[in-house]
Amino acid sequence: MKKYNIYIVAIFALAIGLLLGWFLFNKNGQPEQDHTVHSSDKSESEIWTCSMHPQIRQNEPGDCPICGMDLIPASQTSSDSEIGFQMTADAIKLANIQTTIIGNTEASDGATLKLNGKIQANETKSASLVSHIPGRIEKLYVSYTGEQVNKGQKIATIYSPELITAQKELLEAQKIQDISPGLLVAARNKLKYWKIGDQVIQDILSSGTIRENFSIYADHSGVVNQKRVSVGDYLSTGEVLFDIQNLYSLWALFDVYENDLPQVKIGRTIRFTTPSAPNKTFKAKITFVNPVIDPNTRAATIRAEVSNTTGKLKPEMFITGELHTATSSKNITVPKSAMLWTGQRSVVYVKIPNTVIPSFEYREIEIGGSTASGYAVVSGLENGEEVVTNGAFVIDASAQLNNQVSMMNKNVMAKNAIHSSHLPDFTSATPQTFKEQITAVASTYLLLKDALVESDNEKAVESASNLLGETENVDMTLVKDKAHIFWMEQLMAIQSHGKKITETEDIEEQRKQFDFLSQALIKSLKVFGVDSDTFYVQHCPMANDNDGAAWLSKHEKILNPYFGDKMLTCGTVQDTIDINFKNPPMQEQSNVQINLHNH
Repeated sequence: MKKYNIYIVAIFALAIGLLLGWFLFNKNGQPEQDHTVHSSDKSESEIWTCSMHPQIRQNEPGDCPICGMDLIPASQTSSDSEIGFQMTADAIKLANIQTTIIGNTEASDGATLKLNGKIQANETKSASLVSHIPGRIEKLYVSYTGEQVNKGQKIATIYSPELITAQKELLEAQKIQDISPGLLVAARNKLKYWKIGDQVIQDILSSGTIRENFSIYADHSGVVNQKRVSVGDYLSTGEVLFDIQNLYSLWALFDVYENDLPQVKIGRTIRFTTPSAPNKTFKAKITFVNPVIDPNTRAATIRAEVSNTTGKLKPEMFITGELHTATSSKNITVPKSAMLWTGQRSVVYVKIPNTVIPSFEYREIEIGGSTASGYAVVSGLENGEEVVTNGAFVIDASAQLNNQVSMMNKNVMAKNAIHSSHLPDFTSATPQTFKEQITAVASTYLLLKDALVESDNEKAVESASNLLGETENVDMTLVKDKAHIFWMEQLMAIQSHGKKITETEDIEEQRKQFDFLSQALIKSLKVFGVDSDTFYVQHCPMANDNDGAAWLSKHEKILNPYFGDKMLTCGTVQDTIDINFKNPPMQEQSNVQINLHNH
């Protein structure tokens, strides 16, 4: 019975497709050829388009609003059918086609993960205060657990027989320094090894008086965790007096059940509260996810680092946290009614903007989990795109009858497909001057990369501004035809994302834009070649929320611009671009999917 219903739906859709085909291509009962004889010359002379962005359709010549190239008559480009499936306004009304702009508002139905945990000391901020000299403790200036100790503070006075002997040796060596100057140097160094300062040594030499007691000073700041000595104790060199803990930086530890772990990413922010400060909400960024699951609780511990300069948080406090997992601009939601499925593929139809005749593009997307309003989109769609939410099946059936890309005709030949399985190779035909100019852009880019390695947002803004200036020195007239179009597309991406870096001081947003900028520049160097320099394409699989990201470097050593000193050496060298680099031959595009979406 289920198969019978499917057959009825398919036959019904094909019937509608036939009706739309007749309506679109033979509306007045006249052969299509007769219609074009009277109208093609006029329409083609009135419509102007861009060879790089064929979705641009204007009634008069001018510049492309996307890339600035001169528009050309539509008659000089391939037919509209290669852009997308076209439908007249009457046909759209007949088929009840409805569209929705996705991702233009922040998702309100994302999940909020509730977490329980506690505050613990930051283990990287703990230290021990030790005695650098042997001797007996005469006096302690820090006397109880929990006391605050500051770096440079006097913490104890020690009587040291060994130091008394060393001072006698120093004074004796001073008397015979004319005969044996090396002996005086050795005596001074012996005291220095016990961390006796130069000024103290000089005072001993000047006064000729031996000191019996010496002070010990704190090398670190923090709160005393454990007092290990008392007055009268005899200490050996390096013996611990106090264990201290710096509480200005703490760890917030939470337990996350294994089925919730996919929602936890390093770098995400957790907001939490504690009963001791009920009206205060604290924020902490996730820095570590325990790779081992506790076999008893079936949970993993995650760690977030929180600043505690106010001292309101204390180790062992219980806390309650929230991790918002609402979809964002990168993980938007598409309505369930927009989805078409065929085997393993998820398909939607996207309305192509700025077209005189409404046109719709076949788009395969990757989806994640289901929410109340639709499916989370992993890849394939961006904020602001307009998808068909009613009538997508009718459009697909009509496209199939018109021999265009559809669920059943995925492998239709597409002459103007923008994305191919390999990059083109223009290295042989590219003038040396052009190679020198884009190599100069890449050299300026390296300063931006270094700024992000140092996590210096202000330096990144300055370097991105210099990079934009360097792109203005590239003479795009040196490359022609397809090479010119390819460079224009990459230049747009470099300038667009470079400008966004200059407009924000958020280091994470700068790194996000740097990812897109790097992709465009890497393509440019591979396609056109470099002057005489060598660049290494390096890749970090954990960047970009574990989607991975690449960058260029002049050295093989990894210095990660996406994490800085948090994970400075994370990454590998993927490619080496030098004067001999060439892309592999492009494959025949007999099975290329139409896709006008440009990330």
